[in-house]
Amino acid sequence: MSATAVSTAAPAPEQRSAGVWLTAWRRLRQDRVGMVSLAIVLAFLLLILASAAGLVARDWQREVGVPNAPPTFLGPRPEATTIDPLTQIVPKDAKPVDLSDIDPLAPKYKEWAERAAQIKIEEPVRAETLPFGGDRLGRDVLAKAIKGAEVSIFVGVFAAAVATVIGTVLGALAGYVGRRVGDFLEWVYNVFTSVPDILLIFAFAALFGRGIGTVVLILGLTGWTGMYRQVRAEYLKHSTREYVRAAEAIGVSHARRMFVHILPNVSHVILVRMSLLVVGFIKAEVILSFLGLGVPVDQVSWGTMLAEAQSELVLGYWWQLAAATLFMAVFVTAFSLLTDALRDALDPKLR
Repeated sequence: MSATAVSTAAPAPEQRSAGVWLTAWRRLRQDRVGMVSLAIVLAFLLLILASAAGLVARDWQREVGVPNAPPTFLGPRPEATTIDPLTQIVPKDAKPVDLSDIDPLAPKYKEWAERAAQIKIEEPVRAETLPFGGDRLGRDVLAKAIKGAEVSIFVGVFAAAVATVIGTVLGALAGYVGRRVGDFLEWVYNVFTSVPDILLIFAFAALFGRGIGTVVLILGLTGWTGMYRQVRAEYLKHSTREYVRAAEAIGVSHARRMFVHILPNVSHVILVRMSLLVVGFIKAEVILSFLGLGVPVDQVSWGTMLAEAQSELVLGYWWQLAAATLFMAVFVTAFSLLTDALRDALDPKLR
């Protein structure tokens, strides 16, 4: 009786290629500059979350130091000595002049001085120095810079999100639908790009007034054109690809083809463009607040700190300008370098 050998070997496991985002993350991890920039950006995000929760910089409006308190490493300012120019003219042994004939209230001065001495006013103890110095009211510049980071980064991120949504939706419609819809959206795009940005910003600022939400709307409504142009070009290119034609053949709706099939394939372009918008909008918020069109006076941002510092700098008080500039320069530089690293990691030509 013969027996046949039956092969029971298990099939080889299916080899699946890594996805786009996993591949991009692996490439990003090999970029030291990109990872350091990512760590700095994440540190800033954690800092502003802690500020929003009231864990840090909660009392940024408190006058904790003397006016224009210098940074700690400079030490306290020397006390000013009063110089009386009359000491060179009036002898020290001269008899005091009786002012009762000149000023009828002169006899009351001594009584009022004694009463005033009896009134005890407990003034809070103010520090002579602060870590990053103080402003003209004695508020801590470091706390103001942290609170200003919360406002400026919030405005930059949310304004970039608004501009990204508007530019992506309009660009997808113009690139995929085309025809009259595309012509109309091109006309809207040309209208927005033909007017200088500063005039559009002034027009929207006069219409909506001041406030954080207003700044987000202003920057979002005026900064979507670049995103629109790039997304439109990508949709024009992908709308004729084989996978879109295959989805059309099986009866997939236009909306699903636009935002389920094509959008993931152009998302890396949108992400990189959005990161560029964040950096640009943070700079724009600083300029708007510097011009008095940004956040209200009862709030602080890097732009308001720079606006206050211009009058202090004339008097030699440079620390508020240095703190705002340092915070803004570190974040913007790290975000820009992270953007470059993301672009290199997501670029399919470099894989």
